[in-house]
Amino acid sequence: MERIYDTIGIIGLGLIGGSMARTIKKHTSSRVLGYDMNQEVMSEALSEEVIDGELTKENAADCELILIGLYPRAAVEAVESLSPCLGEKNLIIDLCGVKTAVIKPLMPVIEGTSFSFIGGHPMAGTERTGFGNSRADMFDGASMILVPVKASEECILRAESFFMELGFGCTVRTSMEKHDRIIAFTSQLAHVVSNAYVKSPTAKLHEGYSAGSYLDLTRVAWLNEVMWAELFMDNREALADEVDRLVEDLKTYSRLIREGRQQELEDELREGRIRKELIDRREEAGKELRKSCKKEA
Repeated sequence: MERIYDTIGIIGLGLIGGSMARTIKKHTSSRVLGYDMNQEVMSEALSEEVIDGELTKENAADCELILIGLYPRAAVEAVESLSPCLGEKNLIIDLCGVKTAVIKPLMPVIEGTSFSFIGGHPMAGTERTGFGNSRADMFDGASMILVPVKASEECILRAESFFMELGFGCTVRTSMEKHDRIIAFTSQLAHVVSNAYVKSPTAKLHEGYSAGSYLDLTRVAWLNEVMWAELFMDNREALADEVDRLVEDLKTYSRLIREGRQQELEDELREGRIRKELIDRREEAGKELRKSCKKEA
């Protein structure tokens, strides 16, 4: 099997980093070096042959690709620490859920070195965290968002080919600003809403009264509060705007319900349904277009 990258390093073997390691071993013949500060995780990853060896500063330059699966602030520190060890043949891609908070503080470091850097965000995950919950099928059909920072077109295309080889459904190039603005809505707001929703006193009485809608809305309430609080703080303006907008919309629904204004409530509900239908049709059209492009390629 021809390798896109001969040796790949992964720093942080939690849910995302661990899943990346498993996925790479499943789909490629690349050598995988990994590092996690938790020695039990390291031992487990080595014994399961999820990684082939330990990633160190001494062998980091051997890795054509280094993936950073840490929280944003730790990711910045990791790149700063590794930067003196790397050169032109090395590419770093962080896997953080926010991009501006990672890329901005790293710009002086990135500009003063010869390695390439792309911001990344795999749009996949579960409410469970840690290496023990990592899976080799985590990214099947998912989007891989890429924010090119310092990389040639050839380097970016190579990275895109690599993620498609891992089973991702598509890659999306964007800017750090657009990424953070949209992710505040598609991911972070959902976690805020889910977490707030289960705080209702009625939640303690729901057994026997709930179905799919309750399960769907509360799944991500079971979150890692340390990680998500950091992500929220790193994207505070965009997320707060989304929360404020939702609060205003909910006030409208509350007012119409309390005042018994059924026709106006129907109008609001209809508008939401139609908007959802339009969004779903557009997403389906996009999926079909990507399938067509794959066939032509």
